Amino acid sequence: MLADDALGRERELLTDPPDARYTAAFDAICADANQRLVVAELNGQVVGTLQLSFVPGLSHTGAWRGQIESVRIAAELRGAGAGQQMLEWAVAQCRERGCAVVQLTTDKSRADAHRFYEKLGFVPSHLGFKRKL
Repeated sequence: MLADDALGRERELLTDPPDARYTAAFDAICADANQRLVVAELNGQVVGTLQLSFVPGLSHTGAWRGQIESVRIAAELRGAGAGQQMLEWAVAQCRERGCAVVQLTTDKSRADAHRFYEKLGFVPSHLGFKRKL
């Protein structure tokens, strides 16, 4: 699902077996108590994924943040509610952990995703910058 759209096809590698960097990342995520890698299943098939990170911070009086990344829903199920359920679960996890805010980023080109996140109460409050290394 990470390569399920044009943007993903540009930056992800589809190989069998998976590239070793994916395996190393998966192992690191699983070993970190502040990380959650989540899948949604339907009839035994993975139909959605997201990564939830809990990040301590010094701003906002030392508040923790929930960072949602890598949200993907199988193309044929978009609009059927799986994404909303996953995001609601992630927000609930952040509340349970005492996070002051939950945030996510999405590529500027993903207009449908922007509308989806806004529908769920997320607001486009910041401008982000990235630098590839």
